[in-house]
Amino acid sequence: MQKYWGALLVIVLLASCGENKSESKPSEIADIQISDESPESTEYGFNLKNFKVLQDTVRNGDSFGELMLENKVEYPKIAKISKDFRDTFDVRRIRVGKPYLILKSKDTTEKAQIFIYENDRINYTVVDFRDSAIAYKQQKEVKYVQREASGIIETSLSDAILKQNIDYYITHELSEIYAWTIDFFRLQKGDKFKVIYKEKFINDSIYAGAEPIEAAYFEHNGTPLYAFAYENDSLKNIVEYYDDEANNLRRTFLRAPVKFSRISSRYNLKRRIRYYGYKVRPHKGTDYAAPIGTPIMATADGTVTESTRKGGNGKYVKIRHNGTYSTQYLHMRKQNVKRGDFVRQGDVIGWIGMTGNTGGPHVCYRFWRNGRQVDPLREKLPAADPLAEQLRPAYYETINPIKAQLDCIEFHEEPTEDMITLNQ
Repeated sequence: MQKYWGALLVIVLLASCGENKSESKPSEIADIQISDESPESTEYGFNLKNFKVLQDTVRNGDSFGELMLENKVEYPKIAKISKDFRDTFDVRRIRVGKPYLILKSKDTTEKAQIFIYENDRINYTVVDFRDSAIAYKQQKEVKYVQREASGIIETSLSDAILKQNIDYYITHELSEIYAWTIDFFRLQKGDKFKVIYKEKFINDSIYAGAEPIEAAYFEHNGTPLYAFAYENDSLKNIVEYYDDEANNLRRTFLRAPVKFSRISSRYNLKRRIRYYGYKVRPHKGTDYAAPIGTPIMATADGTVTESTRKGGNGKYVKIRHNGTYSTQYLHMRKQNVKRGDFVRQGDVIGWIGMTGNTGGPHVCYRFWRNGRQVDPLREKLPAADPLAEQLRPAYYETINPIKAQLDCIEFHEEPTEDMITLNQ
Protein backbone atom coordinates (compact mmCIF):
# COMPACT_ATOMS: atom_id res chain seq x y z
CA MET A 1 0.00 0.00 0.00
CA GLN A 2 2.84 2.41 0.79
CA LYS A 3 4.29 1.79 -2.70
CA TYR A 4 0.87 2.49 -4.21
CA TRP A 5 0.56 5.91 -2.60
CA GLY A 6 4.18 6.68 -3.45
CA ALA A 7 3.63 5.94 -7.15
CA LEU A 8 0.52 8.08 -7.27
CA LEU A 9 2.29 10.91 -5.49
CA VAL A 10 5.04 10.91 -8.11
CA ILE A 11 2.37 11.30 -10.81
CA VAL A 12 0.83 14.23 -8.95
CA LEU A 13 4.16 15.95 -8.38
CA LEU A 14 5.17 15.58 -12.02
CA ALA A 15 1.90 17.08 -13.22
CA SER A 16 3.49 20.49 -13.58
CA CYS A 17 1.57 23.18 -15.47
CA GLY A 18 4.64 24.77 -17.01
CA GLU A 19 8.35 24.46 -17.60
CA ASN A 20 10.95 23.99 -14.90
CA LYS A 21 11.02 26.84 -12.45
CA SER A 22 13.04 29.67 -13.89
CA GLU A 23 13.11 31.55 -10.60
CA SER A 24 12.83 30.59 -6.97
CA LYS A 25 9.38 30.92 -5.52
CA PRO A 26 8.96 33.49 -2.74
CA SER A 27 8.81 31.93 0.70
CA GLU A 28 5.33 33.31 1.34
CA ILE A 29 2.29 33.92 -0.82
CA ALA A 30 -0.30 36.60 -0.23
CA ASP A 31 -1.73 36.22 3.25
CA ILE A 32 -5.17 37.78 3.68
CA GLN A 33 -5.77 38.73 7.32
CA ILE A 34 -9.42 38.90 8.31
CA SER A 35 -10.13 40.13 11.81
CA ASP A 36 -12.66 38.36 13.98
CA GLU A 37 -14.26 41.75 14.58
CA SER A 38 -14.69 42.44 10.86
CA PRO A 39 -18.08 41.86 9.18
CA GLU A 40 -18.78 38.42 7.74
CA SER A 41 -16.80 37.92 4.53
CA THR A 42 -18.35 35.21 2.36
CA GLU A 43 -16.67 34.26 -0.92
CA TYR A 44 -16.88 31.07 -2.98
CA GLY A 45 -19.51 29.88 -0.51
CA PHE A 46 -17.20 30.04 2.54
CA ASN A 47 -17.00 32.45 5.45
CA LEU A 48 -13.37 33.54 5.21
CA LYS A 49 -13.39 34.57 8.88
CA ASN A 50 -13.21 30.88 9.73
CA PHE A 51 -9.88 30.34 7.95
CA LYS A 52 -6.43 31.69 7.46
CA VAL A 53 -6.56 32.72 3.80
CA LEU A 54 -3.65 32.51 1.40
CA GLN A 55 -4.06 33.84 -2.13
CA ASP A 56 -1.75 33.52 -5.13
CA THR A 57 -1.56 32.57 -8.81
CA VAL A 58 -0.08 29.43 -10.34
CA ARG A 59 3.59 29.95 -11.21
CA ASN A 60 5.96 28.25 -13.61
CA GLY A 61 6.82 24.81 -12.24
CA ASP A 62 3.96 24.65 -9.73
CA SER A 63 2.00 21.43 -9.43
CA PHE A 64 -1.08 20.65 -7.42
CA GLY A 65 0.75 17.98 -5.45
CA GLU A 66 3.60 20.28 -4.42
CA LEU A 67 1.24 23.08 -3.39
CA MET A 68 -0.77 20.74 -1.20
CA LEU A 69 2.27 19.11 0.36
CA GLU A 70 3.63 22.54 1.26
CA ASN A 71 0.36 23.17 3.07
CA LYS A 72 0.34 19.90 5.03
CA VAL A 73 -2.22 17.87 3.09
CA GLU A 74 -1.71 14.10 3.51
CA TYR A 75 -0.47 11.96 0.59
CA PRO A 76 -3.60 9.76 0.33
CA LYS A 77 -5.92 12.77 -0.01
CA ILE A 78 -3.79 14.31 -2.75
CA ALA A 79 -3.74 11.01 -4.62
CA LYS A 80 -7.50 10.55 -4.18
CA ILE A 81 -8.23 13.89 -5.85
CA SER A 82 -5.77 13.08 -8.64
CA LYS A 83 -7.23 9.63 -9.31
CA ASP A 84 -10.95 9.76 -8.44
CA PHE A 85 -11.89 13.33 -9.47
CA ARG A 86 -10.00 13.71 -12.76
CA ASP A 87 -13.23 14.50 -14.66
CA THR A 88 -13.97 17.33 -12.21
CA PHE A 89 -10.46 18.62 -11.60
CA ASP A 90 -7.56 17.33 -13.68
CA VAL A 91 -4.55 18.25 -11.54
CA ARG A 92 -2.30 18.01 -14.63
CA ARG A 93 -4.05 20.93 -16.25
CA ILE A 94 -3.61 23.77 -13.79
CA ARG A 95 -2.34 26.74 -15.78
CA VAL A 96 0.27 29.40 -15.10
CA GLY A 97 -1.35 32.69 -14.11
CA LYS A 98 -4.61 31.19 -12.82
CA PRO A 99 -5.62 32.53 -9.36
CA TYR A 100 -6.19 30.21 -6.41
CA LEU A 101 -7.02 30.41 -2.70
CA ILE A 102 -5.96 28.09 0.07
CA LEU A 103 -8.15 28.19 3.17
CA LYS A 104 -6.13 26.94 6.14
CA SER A 105 -7.13 26.06 9.65
CA LYS A 106 -6.64 28.85 12.20
CA ASP A 107 -5.01 26.59 14.76
CA THR A 108 -1.28 26.05 15.13
CA THR A 109 -1.16 23.36 12.40
CA GLU A 110 -2.36 25.78 9.69
CA LYS A 111 -3.28 22.78 7.56
CA ALA A 112 -4.95 23.41 4.17
CA GLN A 113 -8.63 22.53 4.36
CA ILE A 114 -9.97 24.04 1.12
CA PHE A 115 -8.27 24.67 -2.24
CA ILE A 116 -10.13 26.95 -4.68
CA TYR A 117 -8.96 27.18 -8.30
CA GLU A 118 -10.40 29.79 -10.67
CA ASN A 119 -10.99 28.22 -14.08
CA ASP A 120 -12.11 31.60 -15.43
CA ARG A 121 -13.77 34.75 -14.12
CA ILE A 122 -17.03 32.94 -13.42
CA ASN A 123 -16.29 29.22 -12.98
CA TYR A 124 -14.16 27.78 -10.19
CA THR A 125 -13.33 24.40 -8.69
CA VAL A 126 -13.38 23.61 -4.98
CA VAL A 127 -11.22 20.83 -3.49
CA ASP A 128 -12.34 20.08 0.06
CA PHE A 129 -9.88 18.12 2.26
CA ARG A 130 -11.78 18.41 5.52
CA ASP A 131 -13.18 14.87 5.44
CA SER A 132 -12.47 12.29 2.76
CA ALA A 133 -11.33 14.75 0.05
CA ILE A 134 -13.78 15.72 -2.70
CA ALA A 135 -13.81 18.12 -5.65
CA TYR A 136 -16.72 19.94 -7.27
CA LYS A 137 -17.35 22.81 -9.68
CA GLN A 138 -19.16 26.03 -8.83
CA GLN A 139 -19.99 29.39 -10.38
CA LYS A 140 -19.82 32.87 -8.95
CA GLU A 141 -23.05 34.79 -8.79
CA VAL A 142 -23.43 36.61 -12.09
CA LYS A 143 -25.61 39.61 -12.81
CA TYR A 144 -26.83 40.03 -16.40
CA VAL A 145 -27.48 43.58 -17.60
CA GLN A 146 -29.11 44.21 -20.96
CA ARG A 147 -27.32 46.77 -23.10
CA GLU A 148 -28.30 48.60 -26.25
CA ALA A 149 -25.69 49.92 -28.66
CA SER A 150 -25.62 51.52 -32.08
CA GLY A 151 -23.20 53.16 -34.45
CA ILE A 152 -22.56 54.66 -37.86
CA ILE A 153 -19.54 53.28 -39.69
CA GLU A 154 -16.89 55.81 -40.70
CA THR A 155 -13.91 53.52 -41.29
CA SER A 156 -14.69 49.97 -40.15
CA LEU A 157 -17.17 48.03 -38.05
CA SER A 158 -14.57 47.27 -35.36
CA ASP A 159 -13.63 50.97 -35.04
CA ALA A 160 -17.28 51.98 -34.72
CA ILE A 161 -17.78 49.44 -31.93
CA LEU A 162 -14.53 49.97 -30.03
CA LYS A 163 -15.01 53.76 -29.94
CA GLN A 164 -18.04 53.16 -27.74
CA ASN A 165 -16.14 50.87 -25.36
CA ILE A 166 -18.20 47.88 -26.48
CA ASP A 167 -16.75 44.39 -26.07
CA TYR A 168 -14.89 43.33 -29.25
CA TYR A 169 -16.84 40.07 -29.02
CA ILE A 170 -19.82 41.99 -30.40
CA THR A 171 -17.85 42.77 -33.58
CA HIS A 172 -17.21 39.06 -34.01
CA GLU A 173 -20.86 38.24 -33.31
CA LEU A 174 -22.18 40.73 -35.88
CA SER A 175 -19.81 39.45 -38.54
CA GLU A 176 -20.96 35.88 -37.79
CA ILE A 177 -24.68 36.72 -37.84
CA TYR A 178 -24.50 38.59 -41.14
CA ALA A 179 -21.69 36.51 -42.68
CA TRP A 180 -24.01 35.16 -45.38
CA THR A 181 -25.92 38.35 -46.22
CA ILE A 182 -23.34 41.16 -45.98
CA ASP A 183 -19.94 41.34 -47.64
CA PHE A 184 -17.91 42.79 -44.76
CA PHE A 185 -15.06 43.49 -47.15
CA ARG A 186 -17.30 46.04 -48.87
CA LEU A 187 -18.87 47.94 -46.00
CA GLN A 188 -19.73 51.52 -46.93
CA LYS A 189 -19.18 54.72 -44.98
CA GLY A 190 -22.54 55.50 -43.45
CA ASP A 191 -23.62 51.90 -42.93
CA LYS A 192 -25.41 51.62 -39.57
CA PHE A 193 -25.99 49.04 -36.88
CA LYS A 194 -27.94 48.50 -33.66
CA VAL A 195 -27.58 45.63 -31.20
CA ILE A 196 -29.26 44.33 -28.07
CA TYR A 197 -27.23 41.99 -25.87
CA LYS A 198 -26.41 41.26 -22.24
CA GLU A 199 -23.23 42.01 -20.29
CA LYS A 200 -22.14 39.86 -17.35
CA PHE A 201 -20.94 41.28 -14.04
CA ILE A 202 -19.54 39.56 -10.96
CA ASN A 203 -20.34 41.20 -7.61
CA ASP A 204 -22.29 43.86 -9.54
CA SER A 205 -19.09 45.59 -10.67
CA ILE A 206 -16.51 43.22 -12.22
CA TYR A 207 -17.08 42.92 -15.96
CA ALA A 208 -17.10 39.28 -17.10
CA GLY A 209 -17.84 39.49 -20.83
CA ALA A 210 -20.77 39.71 -23.22
CA GLU A 211 -23.48 37.20 -24.05
CA PRO A 212 -24.48 36.37 -27.66
CA ILE A 213 -26.45 39.07 -29.46
CA GLU A 214 -30.21 38.81 -28.89
CA ALA A 215 -31.25 41.10 -31.73
CA ALA A 216 -29.56 43.29 -34.31
CA TYR A 217 -30.24 45.73 -37.11
CA PHE A 218 -27.76 46.42 -39.90
CA GLU A 219 -28.31 48.97 -42.63
CA HIS A 220 -25.95 48.21 -45.54
CA ASN A 221 -26.07 50.32 -48.71
CA GLY A 222 -29.44 51.64 -47.53
CA THR A 223 -30.92 48.14 -47.15
CA PRO A 224 -32.20 47.30 -43.64
CA LEU A 225 -31.48 43.82 -42.29
CA TYR A 226 -32.97 42.62 -39.00
CA ALA A 227 -31.66 39.63 -37.04
CA PHE A 228 -33.36 37.91 -34.09
CA ALA A 229 -31.96 34.98 -32.13
CA TYR A 230 -34.60 32.25 -31.98
CA GLU A 231 -34.54 28.70 -30.65
CA ASN A 232 -35.89 26.54 -33.45
CA ASP A 233 -37.56 23.45 -31.99
CA SER A 234 -37.43 21.66 -35.35
CA LEU A 235 -33.61 21.96 -35.26
CA LYS A 236 -33.29 20.26 -31.86
CA ASN A 237 -33.25 23.55 -29.90
CA ILE A 238 -30.46 25.10 -31.98
CA VAL A 239 -30.49 28.91 -31.88
CA GLU A 240 -30.55 30.46 -35.35
CA TYR A 241 -30.90 34.06 -36.52
CA TYR A 242 -33.96 35.00 -38.56
CA ASP A 243 -35.08 38.31 -40.08
CA ASP A 244 -38.37 40.12 -39.49
CA GLU A 245 -40.07 37.90 -42.08
CA ALA A 246 -38.84 34.61 -40.53
CA ASN A 247 -36.19 34.04 -43.21
CA ASN A 248 -33.04 32.30 -42.01
CA LEU A 249 -30.02 34.63 -42.26
CA ARG A 250 -27.74 31.65 -42.73
CA ARG A 251 -26.85 30.67 -46.28
CA THR A 252 -25.70 27.33 -47.59
CA PHE A 253 -22.32 29.00 -48.30
CA LEU A 254 -20.13 31.26 -46.18
CA ARG A 255 -19.05 34.47 -47.90
CA ALA A 256 -15.37 33.79 -47.23
CA PRO A 257 -13.24 30.77 -46.22
CA VAL A 258 -11.25 32.74 -43.60
CA LYS A 259 -12.16 35.15 -40.81
CA PHE A 260 -10.90 38.71 -40.45
CA SER A 261 -8.71 38.75 -43.55
CA ARG A 262 -8.67 41.02 -46.60
CA ILE A 263 -9.21 40.45 -50.29
CA SER A 264 -5.86 40.89 -52.02
CA SER A 265 -7.05 39.95 -55.53
CA ARG A 266 -10.55 39.56 -56.92
CA TYR A 267 -12.01 37.31 -59.60
CA ASN A 268 -11.03 39.03 -62.87
CA LEU A 269 -11.19 37.43 -66.33
CA LYS A 270 -9.42 40.44 -67.94
CA ARG A 271 -6.49 40.71 -65.57
CA ARG A 272 -3.17 41.80 -67.10
CA ILE A 273 0.20 41.32 -65.36
CA ARG A 274 3.31 43.33 -66.19
CA TYR A 275 5.58 40.35 -65.50
CA TYR A 276 3.89 38.51 -68.39
CA GLY A 277 4.07 41.46 -70.78
CA TYR A 278 0.60 42.70 -69.87
CA LYS A 279 -1.00 39.73 -71.59
CA VAL A 280 -4.44 38.78 -70.38
CA ARG A 281 -4.06 36.24 -67.58
CA PRO A 282 -7.54 35.53 -66.15
CA HIS A 283 -7.79 35.16 -62.38
CA LYS A 284 -10.66 32.79 -61.68
CA GLY A 285 -10.37 32.89 -57.92
CA THR A 286 -10.69 35.32 -55.03
CA ASP A 287 -7.54 35.74 -52.93
CA TYR A 288 -7.88 36.23 -49.19
CA ALA A 289 -4.60 37.40 -47.61
CA ALA A 290 -3.92 36.30 -44.04
CA PRO A 291 -0.93 35.25 -41.90
CA ILE A 292 0.59 31.82 -42.41
CA GLY A 293 -1.22 29.30 -40.24
CA THR A 294 -4.62 31.04 -40.35
CA PRO A 295 -7.38 28.37 -40.43
CA ILE A 296 -9.17 27.85 -43.75
CA MET A 297 -12.83 26.81 -43.44
CA ALA A 298 -15.13 24.84 -45.70
CA THR A 299 -17.70 27.35 -46.91
CA ALA A 300 -20.46 24.71 -47.08
CA ASP A 301 -21.20 21.06 -46.32
CA GLY A 302 -19.75 18.62 -48.83
CA THR A 303 -17.42 15.76 -49.70
CA VAL A 304 -13.70 16.23 -50.30
CA THR A 305 -12.92 15.15 -53.87
CA GLU A 306 -9.25 16.22 -53.89
CA SER A 307 -6.64 16.87 -51.21
CA THR A 308 -3.25 16.94 -52.88
CA ARG A 309 -0.44 19.10 -54.25
CA LYS A 310 -0.21 20.06 -57.91
CA GLY A 311 1.88 22.63 -59.81
CA GLY A 312 1.13 26.29 -59.22
CA ASN A 313 -1.87 25.43 -57.04
CA GLY A 314 0.44 24.10 -54.35
CA LYS A 315 -1.33 22.15 -51.63
CA TYR A 316 -5.09 22.41 -52.08
CA VAL A 317 -8.47 20.93 -51.22
CA LYS A 318 -11.50 20.65 -53.49
CA ILE A 319 -15.00 19.98 -52.16
CA ARG A 320 -18.15 18.87 -54.02
CA HIS A 321 -21.18 20.32 -52.26
CA ASN A 322 -23.96 19.00 -54.50
CA GLY A 323 -24.72 18.52 -58.19
CA THR A 324 -24.41 22.27 -58.79
CA TYR A 325 -21.63 23.68 -56.60
CA SER A 326 -17.97 22.87 -55.86
CA THR A 327 -15.23 24.92 -54.17
CA GLN A 328 -11.42 24.81 -54.15
CA TYR A 329 -8.86 26.22 -51.72
CA LEU A 330 -5.27 26.73 -52.98
CA HIS A 331 -1.75 27.41 -51.60
CA MET A 332 -2.27 25.74 -48.23
CA ARG A 333 0.58 25.19 -45.84
CA LYS A 334 -1.05 21.92 -44.84
CA GLN A 335 -4.36 20.15 -45.43
CA ASN A 336 -6.54 18.95 -42.57
CA VAL A 337 -8.75 16.58 -44.59
CA LYS A 338 -8.31 13.74 -47.05
CA ARG A 339 -10.20 12.61 -50.14
CA GLY A 340 -13.58 11.10 -49.29
CA ASP A 341 -14.02 13.03 -46.02
CA PHE A 342 -17.39 14.66 -45.41
CA VAL A 343 -17.04 18.18 -43.99
CA ARG A 344 -19.47 20.60 -42.42
CA GLN A 345 -19.70 24.32 -43.06
CA GLY A 346 -17.07 26.04 -40.91
CA ASP A 347 -14.86 22.97 -40.46
CA VAL A 348 -11.13 23.71 -40.67
CA ILE A 349 -9.87 21.97 -43.82
CA GLY A 350 -6.34 23.42 -43.85
CA TRP A 351 -4.16 26.41 -43.03
CA ILE A 352 -2.93 29.45 -44.97
CA GLY A 353 0.45 28.93 -46.61
CA MET A 354 2.57 29.87 -49.62
CA THR A 355 2.83 26.62 -51.58
CA GLY A 356 2.71 26.77 -55.38
CA ASN A 357 2.88 30.05 -57.32
CA THR A 358 2.20 32.78 -54.79
CA GLY A 359 3.82 36.06 -53.82
CA GLY A 360 2.52 36.07 -50.26
CA PRO A 361 0.48 34.06 -47.74
CA HIS A 362 -3.13 33.74 -48.85
CA VAL A 363 -5.80 31.27 -49.94
CA CYS A 364 -7.09 31.40 -53.51
CA TYR A 365 -10.77 30.52 -53.21
CA ARG A 366 -12.36 29.13 -56.37
CA PHE A 367 -16.06 28.56 -56.86
CA TRP A 368 -17.75 26.32 -59.45
CA ARG A 369 -21.39 26.40 -60.54
CA ASN A 370 -22.44 23.68 -62.98
CA GLY A 371 -18.80 22.95 -63.78
CA ARG A 372 -17.88 26.55 -64.62
CA GLN A 373 -15.78 28.83 -62.40
CA VAL A 374 -17.70 31.93 -61.33
CA ASP A 375 -17.21 34.89 -58.97
CA PRO A 376 -18.63 33.83 -55.56
CA LEU A 377 -19.02 37.46 -54.48
CA ARG A 378 -21.46 38.04 -57.33
CA GLU A 379 -23.39 34.84 -56.83
CA LYS A 380 -26.81 34.95 -55.23
CA LEU A 381 -26.12 32.17 -52.79
CA PRO A 382 -28.99 29.83 -51.88
CA ALA A 383 -30.51 30.48 -48.47
CA ALA A 384 -31.15 28.00 -45.71
CA ASP A 385 -34.77 26.99 -45.10
CA PRO A 386 -36.95 29.69 -43.50
CA LEU A 387 -38.80 29.08 -40.26
CA ALA A 388 -41.59 26.54 -40.71
CA GLU A 389 -45.08 28.03 -41.18
CA GLN A 390 -46.45 26.42 -38.02
CA LEU A 391 -43.69 28.05 -35.94
CA ARG A 392 -44.16 31.56 -37.30
CA PRO A 393 -47.03 32.80 -35.08
CA ALA A 394 -44.97 32.13 -31.92
CA TYR A 395 -41.90 33.65 -33.58
CA TYR A 396 -43.68 36.91 -34.49
CA GLU A 397 -45.17 37.14 -31.00
CA THR A 398 -41.64 36.83 -29.57
CA ILE A 399 -39.85 39.30 -31.84
CA ASN A 400 -42.45 42.08 -32.18
CA PRO A 401 -41.61 43.82 -28.86
CA ILE A 402 -37.87 43.30 -29.51
CA LYS A 403 -38.20 44.82 -32.98
CA ALA A 404 -39.98 47.82 -31.45
CA GLN A 405 -37.13 48.17 -28.96
CA LEU A 406 -34.57 48.07 -31.81
CA ASP A 407 -36.47 50.67 -33.78
CA CYS A 408 -36.40 53.04 -30.81
CA ILE A 409 -32.60 52.91 -30.42
CA GLU A 410 -31.00 56.07 -31.76
CA PHE A 411 -27.82 55.87 -33.78
CA HIS A 412 -24.65 56.84 -31.91
CA GLU A 413 -22.61 59.40 -33.82
CA GLU A 414 -19.13 60.71 -33.09
CA PRO A 415 -19.17 64.49 -32.38
CA THR A 416 -17.96 66.60 -35.32
CA GLU A 417 -15.66 69.60 -35.02
CA ASP A 418 -18.66 71.92 -35.55
CA MET A 419 -20.54 70.27 -32.67
CA ILE A 420 -17.51 70.60 -30.40
CA THR A 421 -17.15 74.30 -31.26
CA LEU A 422 -20.84 74.98 -30.54
CA ASN A 423 -20.57 73.30 -27.13
CA GLN A 424 -17.58 75.39 -26.03
